[in-house]
Amino acid sequence: MTTDSGSLASRLRASRNKTFVGRSEEVDRFRAALDGAQGAGPVLYVHGSGGVGKSTLLRRFEDEARRAGRRVVWVDGHRVTPSPAGFLAEATDAVTGPDVVLLIDGFERCQGLEGWLRDRFLPGLREDAVVVVAGRRPPSAEWLCDLAWSDLLDVLPLGALDRPTATALLERRSVAPARRDAILAFADGHPLALSLAASVTQAGSADTSRWTPGPDMIADLLSTLVGELPSRDHRLALETAAHVLTTTEPLLGAVIGEDRAAEMFAWLRALPFAEYGRPGLFLHELVSEVLDHDFRWRDPDGYERMHVRTGHHLLQRARTASETEAMTAIRALTYLKRYGPMEPYFKKIDREGDAYEDVLRPHDHEQAVRMTLETEGPRSADIVRFWLQEQPGAFRMYRSAQTGELVAFMLWLRLTDPRVGGSLDPVVAQAWAGVAQRGPLLPDQHLRMSRFMIHPGAYGQISSVGHLMQLRICGDWIRSRGLAWSFITTPDAQLWGPLMDHLGHGEMFRTSWEQGRTFTTFACDWRVTPLEIWFDRTQPGALAEAPAAPEPERAPDKPLTRTEFDAAVRQALRDLHRPDALRGSALFSSRLCTRFGWRTRQDPVEGLRQTLVSAVDEVRRDTRSDRQHRALAVTYLRRAATTQEAAAARLGLPYSTYRRHLAEGHQRLCEVLWHWELGGGAG
Repeated sequence: MTTDSGSLASRLRASRNKTFVGRSEEVDRFRAALDGAQGAGPVLYVHGSGGVGKSTLLRRFEDEARRAGRRVVWVDGHRVTPSPAGFLAEATDAVTGPDVVLLIDGFERCQGLEGWLRDRFLPGLREDAVVVVAGRRPPSAEWLCDLAWSDLLDVLPLGALDRPTATALLERRSVAPARRDAILAFADGHPLALSLAASVTQAGSADTSRWTPGPDMIADLLSTLVGELPSRDHRLALETAAHVLTTTEPLLGAVIGEDRAAEMFAWLRALPFAEYGRPGLFLHELVSEVLDHDFRWRDPDGYERMHVRTGHHLLQRARTASETEAMTAIRALTYLKRYGPMEPYFKKIDREGDAYEDVLRPHDHEQAVRMTLETEGPRSADIVRFWLQEQPGAFRMYRSAQTGELVAFMLWLRLTDPRVGGSLDPVVAQAWAGVAQRGPLLPDQHLRMSRFMIHPGAYGQISSVGHLMQLRICGDWIRSRGLAWSFITTPDAQLWGPLMDHLGHGEMFRTSWEQGRTFTTFACDWRVTPLEIWFDRTQPGALAEAPAAPEPERAPDKPLTRTEFDAAVRQALRDLHRPDALRGSALFSSRLCTRFGWRTRQDPVEGLRQTLVSAVDEVRRDTRSDRQHRALAVTYLRRAATTQEAAAARLGLPYSTYRRHLAEGHQRLCEVLWHWELGGGAG
């Protein structure tokens, strides 16, 4: 992507150039690459620890390139979808014209693409292209040992600044001479620490003589810096940016309010530890971690409010994003789960890009069967063969980014007919049996089942490939229309059980299999779990290992039959204005109770009453049911009619006619509520 243009961007670049010091050797080697000097490689690989100044150096490279008349293309590894297609989507401009300088920042976030970048992407660039790769990790041994690259690759390790250079940085940041020695001793040449310390001392709020270097120096600096923020909105904006993958003005509007979002975004953008690109703004990783942990410890309630507002904004974005942007939006939503008891499932996926998701291709069929045979045995292989013929579009294939070879696949079934597959696959049959016990599907509803996740390199384990599968599953939960149930089958219930519970999927059944293996299937009835309620139940939870959050309500094991349901509706109508009697309604054992959250209200009885009133109003929507609606409304909603005879008189109807209209009204009302019970749309 190209960099921003406009007066603010120009002023920011000028400010960065003014405070840039040192790194003269690295700048000289970049200039040599631009000039095509003898012995200068066209690919520079910059690596160093977090906060050492890699991004700052790349900004300087950008300015050098533009002064040389070069066209600059940026790719941010932190924000790119870690796959060849995702990288190409950001780097398209680098392969379509002359005199390009490609700057790749944050490469550690898609380090798995290194082999593909080296062997496939870079050789396809024009001869006059210059490429800079910047990340925390040095290039791999395969790259360094490849003689073909020995004259083309220039490795630039970045370390701490020496004392004269660090002193010059503080001088350019207008730090008073009396404070420089204390800051230099504190920061020990760490550029981010120097920059933050300079920001703090300019505010005149810090006693630098008391600072001492150590692993908590960033936290110490930030605690001082946060204390000087202009307002509570500034603090919340900073803490929100630390919490999310990428910050945008609309996201800040959802948390702080639309009236101050633009102002807060502009303020964040000018901070010394902020970077920005096409997806939005992000803070330096070290800064984000310190701020987020401190906020959560200091103000758990405020943290939760911010998290919920942020999450619902990202949830809506994930629901409405285009297909091409969907996985990026899902990734941003999933990023919120990196803290708390679910951390091992989300945060520790620190290397992405080794594999990417793809569609099923004809030559994949036999390999998928063979992988299944070797991993789970012939019974599973036969089932995979069946679904390859019956539902090939349900297969998601995962390929090596470097070679394109198949490394894993997931069978993500979409099921609508209990007769398909159940006779061969007992897992599918048991799922349909469980659904049948809880009520049939409506015509526009379907099931989703992750039946196989075959990854021979990490079967049943936490892995980057498994994370891609989770993103796909989560995306379909959020974006599917008509989803009634979802099922996840795993060979290791002990490992995955906590995550399944966190995601609202309870254990439904177990299935004995070959090789002494037992599959456990977890399920969620989405008909009684509206998406917003599901999301609220899947908050990250406390930092403690065992959060004290109450267990979410689940659908009853033995829900009401249709006959029992209809009887409960009629009784609830009779008790509509008798709260003590309505509190004992059998409808509190229905799915409606969970779906509409009656028990989560301060007054559960009022929740039930409002649902009944809404259902009576729904009857009125059908113009053919006007007489039935009037009979229901006069009999139950208006207290003036104390008997059915009085209701008939109020309607001006013969008693027998009134009774017929009321019976038809009961029938229509029960149909409406039963439709809602099974997950149908509520008007």
